[in-house]
Amino acid sequence: MLKRKLLFLHFGMLFSLALSAQNIDSVLSLYHDNYQPEKLHLHFDKDVYTKGETIWFKAYIRAGEGLSDYSRNFFVDWYDDAGQLISHNVHPVFESSARGQFDVPAAYAGETIHLKAYTKWMLNFDTAFIYTKDIQIAGTTPPKNTRTPSLATTLRFFPEGGDLVNGVSSNIAFMATNQSGKPVAVRGAILNSKNELIDSFVSVHDGMGLFAIDASAKENYTCNWVDEYGTSHTSNLPAAKNTGAVIESKLQDDKIVFVVKRPADAAPNLRSLHIIASMNQQMVFSAAVNLGSKTSSAGQIPTDKLSTGVVQLTLFDANWLPVAERVMFVKSDQYTFHPEISIATKRLDKRLKNEIDIVVPDTLLSNLSVSITDAGLSYDTSTNIFSQLLLQGDIKGYIHNAASYFSKDDETTRSNLDLVMLTHGWRRYKWDDIVKGKMPVMPYAIDSDYVRIKGKVFTNGQATIKPGQNMAIIMLGKDSSKQYFMVPVNPNGAFNQRGIIFYDTARLFYQLLTEKGDKKLNDVAMVKFDYGLPLVPYAMATKLPRFGEPDSAMIRNSLFYAGLMKNRILDTGFTLKEVTVQSKIKSPGDIMDEKYTTGLFSSKNGYAFDVLHDERAKSQLDIFHYLQNMVPGMAMSIPILGQNGAEDANSNNVPGITWRDGTPDIFLNEMPSDVERLMSLQMADIAYIKVYRPPFMGSSGAGVSGAIAVYTRKSGDLANNVKGLNNALITGYSPYKEFYSPDYSIFQSRATDVRSTLYWNPYVLTDKKNKSVKLEFYNNDVTKRMRIVLEGVNASGKLARVEKIIE
Repeated sequence: MLKRKLLFLHFGMLFSLALSAQNIDSVLSLYHDNYQPEKLHLHFDKDVYTKGETIWFKAYIRAGEGLSDYSRNFFVDWYDDAGQLISHNVHPVFESSARGQFDVPAAYAGETIHLKAYTKWMLNFDTAFIYTKDIQIAGTTPPKNTRTPSLATTLRFFPEGGDLVNGVSSNIAFMATNQSGKPVAVRGAILNSKNELIDSFVSVHDGMGLFAIDASAKENYTCNWVDEYGTSHTSNLPAAKNTGAVIESKLQDDKIVFVVKRPADAAPNLRSLHIIASMNQQMVFSAAVNLGSKTSSAGQIPTDKLSTGVVQLTLFDANWLPVAERVMFVKSDQYTFHPEISIATKRLDKRLKNEIDIVVPDTLLSNLSVSITDAGLSYDTSTNIFSQLLLQGDIKGYIHNAASYFSKDDETTRSNLDLVMLTHGWRRYKWDDIVKGKMPVMPYAIDSDYVRIKGKVFTNGQATIKPGQNMAIIMLGKDSSKQYFMVPVNPNGAFNQRGIIFYDTARLFYQLLTEKGDKKLNDVAMVKFDYGLPLVPYAMATKLPRFGEPDSAMIRNSLFYAGLMKNRILDTGFTLKEVTVQSKIKSPGDIMDEKYTTGLFSSKNGYAFDVLHDERAKSQLDIFHYLQNMVPGMAMSIPILGQNGAEDANSNNVPGITWRDGTPDIFLNEMPSDVERLMSLQMADIAYIKVYRPPFMGSSGAGVSGAIAVYTRKSGDLANNVKGLNNALITGYSPYKEFYSPDYSIFQSRATDVRSTLYWNPYVLTDKKNKSVKLEFYNNDVTKRMRIVLEGVNASGKLARVEKIIE
């Protein structure tokens, strides 16, 4: 936590740490530790799509100055041009990030797709901070509109600190926008009630500017102005208040310089003031300001040790009521880390393989996403991971070309960014509650779990559920994947299996386990399953469509691109009949992998052991004896055995595993487990084992020492079949499909390849032992210049973006 220092202020300002300031500090610390708002950034594979194409994205979730650990589920709502909900999707969160995709309907007629992305935790806060984006859909025909829309400009004024105060000079920022929210250049003059010229102004950046005025409560100020379209307007300035205080501030070198001012006839409560600076819900500065004999006083706040982001200055009166507020943006050089992209093999001819190397010099775990597209496509440079997570996620309202404020760090850019801060609202805190020590009410609890299989067993008094009762569940996924669970049932009938990840729908085949010959419980029991996927009410007003599309549409959209290339639409006329694929016979290992693993556990980055068909396994005592000496670098501590296989009574050994200077995470049937649980398994019950190299993204932690996943025999391996068992259908996460990237060394398609997204990888991971990753992909038939965009985060919350052109 940032250390707060007491500072001496200049020009007669007295500094003391009051009891109320201590209370505010304590409450803000609780806010920081427990109630941080989450912020989102979505990295898309590109910016323009066509009907029938797939939109690929990676979501990054931040809270405060670091990565968020609040949420395990991520929601995306997709809307058409008319505002009607097309699809409500839910994705699991791994390492403060999530991946997903959306298939633009083949018959879509709109020009844009609108999306809203959020977590359940975000719904506890102002919904203005929910992530929104309009995605352009090329090749659609907009509805005919015979009328040309009129150009309308709005000019708004923003007194620095919040209000104009009678008898106090103040700065007034202004912002002019058109009906679409885009900036408009303006110029004008300020007049008093006698029509006398007070000042003139002109916008200096994106319709924004600043002028000063000596405000009087007895005056009505008007503004005559002209916009860039040549239209003349007249507007009123905000009225000056009879009482209050003003705060002015600016960035100067490595400090914030501020001035506090009051009227000459100010009331006693405005002669003893307090100023607090906060950042990421932490107090970074506090001072008492004595204006008993002076009408103004100045001070400084060092910024060299602050992180990058929004700093809020709040001025309180003697009774700790807020009277003025100012937000500023502080930019340090500590918010980034620096991945490197090198071109190992460059081939821009048709269907040739390219290779690039991603190198992260840092030792921390990094979580990156990479897109490679045709550089001839139109793309949007107005926003990126820096602007979204450091600026747009904290400031209300549209910020035009927000990414430009992070492309340079000169005086002009800093001055322009300060105009953004002066003209955009920022109200994170309810100061009345904070001063009273009141904690916020959160309608939505921390979303700390994945899908749950939960419900209750009812016997209607005809049978008793005994302690230690279990229910056997076989979960059959829509993709034919199978998982086996042994779920404890409480004496009251309730059961709850947590932390399950599966996609689309799954059918649960279940049976209560009873002693031999005791069939009464299963004969009379009735099982009710609750909906296991976390729900949110955000889109409840609209009927939600079913998840996913027919398999044929999903395959078609993943195989082909018919889109915007070289600023024109290419008509491919593709059908599935034109695809020629040379398949190869699946190995027994591939068959086992498809049968047992799902999601991130399907990774091929490691070792796999087909225990079910391995004759050696039958002679092994346990998993430890089976795995020893089979995985390079993995060390097993196995209890010393005496005669007849019994553990030596004099041995103090306990079973354990070490690998890569750490302990790998343990999973049993893709659920977190431990070494002791594995030790208790009989080899006859085990079908498949996978050992993943680090880092393993299926872990709830960083997975920096890899992971071991053990699968017990299921479905036909446990019983001949599941026919006759009771069953229920439950819904899981939105279906996810892997990005299709053709391997032309294996097969050649006769169809013309015009994919505009040549490569998309939402999870490129590095750590201290694996600092580089090689990516391979094949060119299409038309691209001559390629654009690489890499974005990501590391374990300390720093951000990265690299853009590179291959030509």
